[in-house]
Amino acid sequence: MADLLCAPSHLRSDAFLARFLQMHPKEIELSLGRMQRLLADLGHPERRLPATVQVAGTNGKGSTTAFLKSMLEARGLAVHVYTSPHLLRFHERIRLGRRGGGVLVSETQLAESFAEVERVNAGRPITFFEITTAAAFLLFSRHPADVFLLEVGLGGRCDATNVVPSAAASVITSVGLDHREFLGDDVGSIALEKAGILKSATPAFIARQQPEALAAIEQASELVGARLRIAGRDWLAHEAHGALIYEDERQRLSLPLPSLIGSHQIENAGCAIAVARACEEWAIEVRHIEAGLSCAKWPARMQSLQNGRLAGLAPMDSEIWLDGGHNPDGGRAIALTLEQLQRGSPRPLMLIAGMMRTKDSDGFFEAFTRHAPSVFAVPIAAVASRRPLDIVLSARRAGCAAEAVDSIPEALRIIARRFPSDPPRILITGSLHLAGEALALDGVCVT
Repeated sequence: MADLLCAPSHLRSDAFLARFLQMHPKEIELSLGRMQRLLADLGHPERRLPATVQVAGTNGKGSTTAFLKSMLEARGLAVHVYTSPHLLRFHERIRLGRRGGGVLVSETQLAESFAEVERVNAGRPITFFEITTAAAFLLFSRHPADVFLLEVGLGGRCDATNVVPSAAASVITSVGLDHREFLGDDVGSIALEKAGILKSATPAFIARQQPEALAAIEQASELVGARLRIAGRDWLAHEAHGALIYEDERQRLSLPLPSLIGSHQIENAGCAIAVARACEEWAIEVRHIEAGLSCAKWPARMQSLQNGRLAGLAPMDSEIWLDGGHNPDGGRAIALTLEQLQRGSPRPLMLIAGMMRTKDSDGFFEAFTRHAPSVFAVPIAAVASRRPLDIVLSARRAGCAAEAVDSIPEALRIIARRFPSDPPRILITGSLHLAGEALALDGVCVT
């Protein structure tokens, strides 16, 4: 933080970010031309990156990346990681690899990279994600590492990250209905866009998919000549007797359960294990996989908020969970996790929810119908946020009792008044934007 306070205002990263938001009339316009032009003017940093694993998908990208990062770092490798969006500050998107564990990009490094790409771009139209991704590639190309984990931003085929000329592996996690205005109206069309990251003769690891999504991915694979490895066919991952059981053609492993909570994380972990074991040059051993499963962290994915400021507003002994899930498939994964928690320890169930206008709020809340939680709809400090009253209507259509309140703290105070002696299970959910606000309120720092 010291370098941020000492930097002149025009060299601070937030000043660059504010300008970058104004450089294109649209927030999102999927195309590779502007990105390719800027990277060429920068001397093609995308051609000087470490062995790259490109990760696309609708749900599970971040968790799968987190598991793989943790396994590779347990092996002692230096791992660059690029993810989006961020929760509290932009720096979270860029983790520079080093032996012993990577670190978030510093304010000085980020601002200097932003200054360079802004100068080279010379005022030409370019989207926020494109110019910031170019800056990230510049940073990654100048810091040596063994592996680069590259999470796709939106879709795949025309995403700004899809300019890397080659990859050690491609990954497609679970594909569902999201960003339909950009990617298509059905799962098959969306999967085809995600499959745009597949590359000739490159191994591609495909998580469990709906049949139409898998068919689209297989179709794309045949066109480019990618080598598919598919969950359920080439590897299996499931929970049994308190362990994660992983099986492939080489052996059957009994491993510790993932540090990230929820049955869907078994599938994400399985996909990461498949990638780690297949790339022989990394020499990943079972002990590295075990350490990676136990140590992986990914904020706002069924994250417990038991020790921060928010817990002081809730009834004593309440559980407070945070998950940034925001689409129907994400809602179903969260609902299943809640069902498992409720089965082990029944409690009154509350949701504090905020959502963006672009998300399917009806589909999201339908996932919770059988649990019938009480829903407190809150606003999000974002331009495209959905009105709390609209969220209330969606929750009520799903059969939930729902009301609009002004903030997360107000919702917690209301819950405390209504449940003074019956500690509930509270989930803050519906948006990564809301998750970031919750972490800020709780006093959590993402590192």
